[in-house]
Parts: sequence; C-alpha cells; structure tokens
Amino acid sequence: MTTRRTDLRRHGLLCLLLALAMSGARASAVAPATAPAKAEPYEALVYTAADGKTLPYRLLKPENYDATKKYPLVVLFHGAGERGDDNKRQLAHGASLFTRKDVRERFPAFVIFPQCPQKEQWVDMPWGTDSGTQPKEPTPGMRMSLELIAQLQKQYSIDADRLYVTGLSMGGYATWDAITRYPDLFAAAVPICGGGDAATAARAAKVPVWAFHSADDNVVKVKRTRDMIEGMRAAGGAPRYSEYTKLGHGSWGKAYGEADLLPWLFAQRRGQKMVEPPAGAPAK
Repeated sequence: MTTRRTDLRRHGLLCLLLALAMSGARASAVAPATAPAKAEPYEALVYTAADGKTLPYRLLKPENYDATKKYPLVVLFHGAGERGDDNKRQLAHGASLFTRKDVRERFPAFVIFPQCPQKEQWVDMPWGTDSGTQPKEPTPGMRMSLELIAQLQKQYSIDADRLYVTGLSMGGYATWDAITRYPDLFAAAVPICGGGDAATAARAAKVPVWAFHSADDNVVKVKRTRDMIEGMRAAGGAPRYSEYTKLGHGSWGKAYGEADLLPWLFAQRRGQKMVEPPAGAPAK
C-alpha cells in the first residue's frame, strides 16, 4: 500500500511538472506573435485613378516632417523583375539607399516607389533592340505615376522645383520617357541601364541628367543610353554619363552606391543649369 501511495504521488508530481512545461511552451509560442513588429519605413499605399485603375506604391516620408518646410520628392521606377501587385517587390533595388540614417539626416525627402502591373511596362518600347519609338501616349502606369506625384503635392509640403526621377532597366526607360514627355516637370533625372527614343532626346536637353550603363550589358544595349546622351548633347545639353565595365545588366548597384550621386541630385533645381557640388557636399 505504501509503495502504491508513493507511486501515485510521483505520478501526480510528474503530471504537474508536465502541465507546467506545456504551459510554458504555449507561452513561449505566443509571445513572439504579440511582440510589436518593426515599423516599415515605406508605407504601403494604393493610388486610385479617376477611371478606377489602381497603382500600388510605397511612400517614404521625411523624418520629423514639418509642413512649414518644403521637401524634395524622388520617384524611383523599378525594373521588369519587380512588377506585380504585392506592393513589395519594387523595393528590391534602391530603397535602402534612402532609409540610411545619414541620408535621411542630410537629404530629408519624400520618396515613392510605384509598382507596375505584371504584364505591363512603364513605357511600351522594346528593350533588347538598337532603337525604339516613343508611343504617342504614356502607358497607364506612367500616367498614374504622374497623377500620384500631383496628388502628393496637394497632400504634403513638396517643393515643385525639386522633383527628381530615377529608375533602372525597365525603370530606366521610364525615366527617359518621363523627362522627354514632361521636361518642365523634373529638376533632375538618373536613368540606369535604360534607353529611349533618340529622336526625343533633344526635348530633355535642359534637364540635368546623370545616366549610367555598363558597356557589356546583354539585356539593354549600352547603345540605348549612348544615343540618348548624344541626342541631348547635340541639342545643347550637358548630361553626365558614367559607363561601367564588367557589370552586365546590373549597373544599378554601383550607380546607387556612387558617393557623389545624392549630393549631385539634391543640388539640382528646376529651370536652373546643372549644379556640380563638391564631392560629398550636402545639398543647400
């Protein structure tokens, strides 16, 4: 009888310990889910046009936004691989540049990343050919991106003389398309491994441009950027052009890492001649 009572006590103690262990396990499993998530610096939003079409986009606001001040706005057009409707992929390239602590402190700005639908392009133009013709009308994605910029200008204190556009690959085409269609809108442009209609390059002659491409690009021929630069210069423009080697179709990584890029970009003003700030100098 004594042995049986001892066994029962041991059994009860084991059950109690097991119950406590299971309770702790459940608590551990639940705890991470209830912990506050890390804030995403780029807010996920959707622009709806008058015709009902929608454009997903991400918005980065200046830290400590002050409505009494005027801020520049940068629009970055992604490449073909980031198309879709998840409102995430478009942040794959370039987004981390603008969230760096030093950049946010030196160059407070609004930054937007619109996302192009999966089966569409920012501009209906072939990528792998030697040349292309700009369509008469912008694509829905480009049109809505421009409408989005106008909407944000109404919502926030944005400097109309400091609207900047950049993009890579398919987005490089978008950048050239934007400044040749709307040369009086943008203060500066940074097209990377893209191209455009060389016959329209003269329209953007007065826009400060810093273009990038790699000579061995086997997706978008370097000729596409060279022709746009040549067309601007023939019309009296003075664009910057950096041509890399051995980067293939991936020159955006090095381009967005150029130390002088942001000081140059944020120094530009609409309607003024290109400014060449000292290397590493903050914009004024």
